[in-house]
Amino acid sequence: MEVARNLPGVTAVRDGKNPDGPVLLFVPGEWGAFLHGLSSGDLTA
Repeated sequence: MEVARNLPGVTAVRDGKNPDGPVLLFVPGEWGAFLHGLSSGDLTA
């Protein structure tokens, strides 16, 4: 997974093994909620 945080107003996420594939874009609040879910254990694989 590659994360680009250098774009204005969004965080872009893509599969680093497939750089020509789809990209997910998150606004700051969404990205923060995602990271919080990971760190709190609310999101599990």
